[in-house]
Amino acid sequence: MKIGLNLSFAVKRWLEPKFLSSMIRNDLKSRYIQFTWDLLNPWWPSRQRDKIAREWSQAFKKEGLVLTGTFGGLASYTYPQLMAPTAEQRKISLDFFKRAIDMSAVMESSSIGTPLGGMTHNDAYNEKKREEIYNIVLDLVRELATYAKKMGLEKIIIEPTPLFTEFPNNPKNSLKLMQDLNGTTDVPVRLLVDWGHAILEPFLKEQADMENWLNKCQPYIDCFHLQQTDGLLDRHWSFTHDGKLNIDSIRYVIEKYNLSDLIQYVEVIYPFEETDENVYDDIRKTMHMLQNSLGEGGY
Repeated sequence: MKIGLNLSFAVKRWLEPKFLSSMIRNDLKSRYIQFTWDLLNPWWPSRQRDKIAREWSQAFKKEGLVLTGTFGGLASYTYPQLMAPTAEQRKISLDFFKRAIDMSAVMESSSIGTPLGGMTHNDAYNEKKREEIYNIVLDLVRELATYAKKMGLEKIIIEPTPLFTEFPNNPKNSLKLMQDLNGTTDVPVRLLVDWGHAILEPFLKEQADMENWLNKCQPYIDCFHLQQTDGLLDRHWSFTHDGKLNIDSIRYVIEKYNLSDLIQYVEVIYPFEETDENVYDDIRKTMHMLQNSLGEGGY
């Protein structure tokens, strides 16, 4: 089983490419990494941004790390993005994602990934408007896929999120989105399923089980986010924390559905007020635990 690492843990803490790359390789024993836009803003002026992007890419290469993709973080997730209530705002979001593709291409990443956005309350609870926005988003994703191909990327990855105002948000409509896009985009569009999102009981109720997602969507799943959670909120805890998931339950699903070739990116989000010392110790313990019990042992 491939244990990867989303760099969310480093946000507001370790911002030097060489230092963080060495930490990932030597202390966290990780090889596969998913870069977060919270470390480098796609909106920044392209000349300066791309210089920094190359510094990250070169540092990863020097340590033998495999940058498999870049991914939207907390900052970009707060905005309505492609589901915004006006065409003007959606166009801005489209430009933002194209800039993320530009940045990813400079970093020699083969993909970008992100949630698609969120609707305003009035649109989300208006069935006709919701359908209208859904069809608009399909066309915007197709445009992004065309741009991604032009820039040399190989795929776009969409993350379902457990909110009614967003889509996809459950196994059924995740499958519908994939089927509606399949064969209509210039690069493949696939899913990243977050374990914490997949078992969020207050929203998903009886569907809150990773096996439900796999039974419906497995052919379209590219990778996963792995986090500890209580199933009540989207916690993004580390695995030093007690929760609904454990090593045996994760291993059972991976083996039953033959998922060992798909990367499980550990995505832990710490309170900004937590000390760097505690975060370092905690993420190191989590990565060692997962690598030794589920992974390939890391480096």
